[in-house]
Amino acid sequence: MRSMTGYGRGESNLNNRKFVVEIRSVNHRFNDISVKLPRMMLSYEDIIKKTVSKQVFRGKTDVFVNFESQAAEDYKIGLNSALSDSYHSVLNEIKDRYGIEDKISLTLLSRFPDVITVEKANLDENTEVLEGLNEALSQALLGFLEMRTREGENLKVDIKEKLEGMKETLAVIIERAPLVAAEYREKLRERLSELEEIQADESRILTEAAVFADKCCIDEETTRLLSHLSQMSSILDEDGSIGRKLDFLVQEMNRESNTIASKSNDLVITNCTVELKSEIEKIREQVQNIE
Repeated sequence: MRSMTGYGRGESNLNNRKFVVEIRSVNHRFNDISVKLPRMMLSYEDIIKKTVSKQVFRGKTDVFVNFESQAAEDYKIGLNSALSDSYHSVLNEIKDRYGIEDKISLTLLSRFPDVITVEKANLDENTEVLEGLNEALSQALLGFLEMRTREGENLKVDIKEKLEGMKETLAVIIERAPLVAAEYREKLRERLSELEEIQADESRILTEAAVFADKCCIDEETTRLLSHLSQMSSILDEDGSIGRKLDFLVQEMNRESNTIASKSNDLVITNCTVELKSEIEKIREQVQNIE
């Protein structure tokens, strides 16, 4: 089980080329991978996305690649002859106009902007570049996944503790539920007995109590909720992407607890459902960050 929050960094130096890859992610409903590359390496975007997507299944993941090269073959040095000719012509015109005897030097011409051009070479399908990139990317992915796994383990421990607390609260509800109808029946009998002119009809009392018991019966809801708690605990131990399963179970747990609360005519059960809903909300927030 892994969190959707993570960070990893990798670096490689190979053949006078330095690669630094950083990967960071936050929670997201889907698997959204974004890659930011230097212009001369844009052709490697799909390769990086495919590599990351094999190990990352959910979350908004940003991959940043920084590239520095001291390899001569990665640059093309050229002369803008048209521009240098224009500069040379203008300099000669200035000399003639003002009678200046200075020579036009190479140093002077080379200092003018854009006379000497520097272009970065196209690094498409360069095996040496790909080797260095993969090394840095692998390091970054390793650290990134390790962090997501650590975060995931922490979330698992926290959620399981909350599930155990919810089971204890639910046990109180299950134990209390059968007593609600019996107490209602006794209260009904006491109220009727207080009215001296009305003789309590035992059969009527039993009928009213039975109707009340049927309306406030929560056996199905407590059974389903207990099943959801056990399911969630089991899913937390599974490998792979489990966030959507957990999210669905949280919705079902919330639905059952709402039904129990609406049927409850008992203060103890009502207080217990408040505790359940509070814990479910905390779990929901945690589940939002699980891959």
